[in-house]
Amino acid sequence: MWIFWWFWPLLAICASDTFRNRAEEIMRTTPVIDGHNDLPWQLLKLFNNKLNDSEANLNTLTGTHTNIPKMKAGYVGGQFWSAYMPCDTQNKDAVKRTLEQMDVIHRMCQLYPETFLCVTKSSDILQAFNDKKIASLIGVEGGHLIDSSLGVLRALYHLGMRYLTLTHNCNTPWSDNWLVDKGDDEAESQGLSVFGQRVLKEMNRLGVMIDLSHVSVATMKAALQFSKAPVIFSHSSAYTVCPHRRNVPDDVLQLVKNTRSLVMVNFYSEFVSCSKDATLSQVADHLDHIKKVAGAEAVGLGGDYDGVTELPKGLEDVSKYPDLIAELLRRNWTDTEVKGVLANNLLRVFSEVELASNHMQVPEEEPIPLGKMEGSCRTQYGYSRAPSIHLQIGALLASLASLLFGLHLL
Repeated sequence: MWIFWWFWPLLAICASDTFRNRAEEIMRTTPVIDGHNDLPWQLLKLFNNKLNDSEANLNTLTGTHTNIPKMKAGYVGGQFWSAYMPCDTQNKDAVKRTLEQMDVIHRMCQLYPETFLCVTKSSDILQAFNDKKIASLIGVEGGHLIDSSLGVLRALYHLGMRYLTLTHNCNTPWSDNWLVDKGDDEAESQGLSVFGQRVLKEMNRLGVMIDLSHVSVATMKAALQFSKAPVIFSHSSAYTVCPHRRNVPDDVLQLVKNTRSLVMVNFYSEFVSCSKDATLSQVADHLDHIKKVAGAEAVGLGGDYDGVTELPKGLEDVSKYPDLIAELLRRNWTDTEVKGVLANNLLRVFSEVELASNHMQVPEEEPIPLGKMEGSCRTQYGYSRAPSIHLQIGALLASLASLLFGLHLL
């Protein structure tokens, strides 16, 4: 029998090809909807958002995890592009810079209409699939980017924002971020403040998905309990598999299950293996664990491409999605479960958020208390109890008059 030593390796190769072929067959009709890609951030850093620069051509772009040929090779059919700005924009030019990043996403669709279709509804994603285009949606990454303004939240919705990540790596005046759990930041809102609840209520009313990646565990639990619609984690993994504070613990995964919510697994090596080195198989371990705890309908993909530095071996760029799907098939995931991971779970959550919205309902109007706001350049228009310069002068004159009258009596 020794003469057949070559048989088993050959059989393994054939089996591998079978899973890969089956993955591609499924993905031709149910392509990937990825929850988080930071290509717009790279376009800002590399080209200052000058999309007509010859080197910025998305058909030939090099040095990034994402370009058009790689997306097509990876069967990406839907992408939430991240409109992201770092925390150092908070209390400064956060809203302006966010608008610029949203503009970049819209211009990507205008510049490459044969590839991208900017959409805002779950039904539009399915239409883009049928038209063989990549449905392009906007996720705003970081609650600091609305500058604690319900009006800005609504304006960003009208410009196409369909999820808001409640925090990035900093607290907002109304919600706590994951660094609180690590001990690097102080809890300020104990999860969500009263104004934070108003933000979530308004997101429910509008039909904006609540994204809990980057938030503290207390914020996760508060949002999952408060929201009237399912929520998402656009790019987070399982804490039990890798105990990093950016990942989702099992008790929260149970809430995810109970609320029909969604965890879109992040590929950043530090979140996958808690080290700089990780593998595709370890990413599949996260998918397996979330499926085990929260159910197959709770699992999605949020690679975080072009937002991270280290990626697992086998998932180096967006072209590698079929290899991950092949691994799930090798692990006996059913076709239905795989289609859920690829797109159907996100489409379900998105449609349920849309159904829970109610634009006829009275909008939230109570602003955040002025004392919660920071920044020396802020004006105070609209805060009826906030002293204007005229009231300040009047109060000063009244105080002086009282003092002089008191001295006269002496």
